[in-house]
Amino acid sequence: MSAFSRQVFAELPRADQRRWAHAFLVSLLATPGKKSVRRLAATVSDSPTAFLSLHQFINASPWAWAPVRVELARWASCRMGPQAYVIDRAVLPKRGPHSCGAHRRFVASAGRHTTCQVGLAGFLATAEEAVPADWRLLLPGLWGSDPAHRLRARVPDDVPGSPAEQLVLDLADSLAGATGNSSLPVVADLPDGIDTAAVARGLDLRGRGFLLAVPGTPPGPRHAPVPVPHRTHRIVALPALPALPRERGPSRWWLTNLTHARADRLLALTQAAVRAGRSLEALESGFGLADFGGRSYPGWHHHMTMTSAAYAFSRLGGEWELPDLIAS
Repeated sequence: MSAFSRQVFAELPRADQRRWAHAFLVSLLATPGKKSVRRLAATVSDSPTAFLSLHQFINASPWAWAPVRVELARWASCRMGPQAYVIDRAVLPKRGPHSCGAHRRFVASAGRHTTCQVGLAGFLATAEEAVPADWRLLLPGLWGSDPAHRLRARVPDDVPGSPAEQLVLDLADSLAGATGNSSLPVVADLPDGIDTAAVARGLDLRGRGFLLAVPGTPPGPRHAPVPVPHRTHRIVALPALPALPRERGPSRWWLTNLTHARADRLLALTQAAVRAGRSLEALESGFGLADFGGRSYPGWHHHMTMTSAAYAFSRLGGEWELPDLIAS
């Protein structure tokens, strides 16, 4: 744990930031149930001021999250040998419209409209493991355009209200940049509101291989998007990962420019996407993914960075017990 903290938080400029980053990481791993800042503080300290320090670290301290995520991606990549970059969506319910990026939308998994934040997660993934290494927050409506909303949520001026398709491409770029490997394919099962053809076009222009789920009814060959002239694409049907042993799952349709890849390799890539979805479920149930109580843009990114680091250490850092974590 000590070596992990030193590497991942090395770019934090102040010693107190690095100390509270380590404490926050330990508390995420060791606190059962809801990960409110007050409960996290109680896990690692008896001091009545620990809550204020952790709250300050997440919500107000001006540390940059991008360098931390780069170090996290490098650490995870060395340990797992990723086979793909997977991009998935996290829907985070909110009680009101005041948190940065909160908006009303129809959520198919809930079967109703709900107020939520929508985050896009970039994973380093294999068929057996998926670790989140970077995040983007959708800023729809007034969050992307209204100066008052953006000022209140402390959204930096250089962060536009980009469409979701551009955020997907940004994640693909950042993961490749952090690991130094642009040869891994990008795999995504994107929701219906994201234009798969636009994402494919952007990845083609970058020379990146991809496997993208086709939402709804798959188009016929004449209607398959051709993002860049003279690039060859194909739409393939691949069986979904079975819910039960020996049960054949329903087929899904995928758009890919990996035209020479064998079917078993493409199927392994879809399993990496399934693994990323399961990691999102674990992040929400065990690491407080949706428990951030602040409203600011920096606070959201700080929280997602810390939950990602805690999850990565829990999966790749080896055996640990609470006394070992605190002692380090």
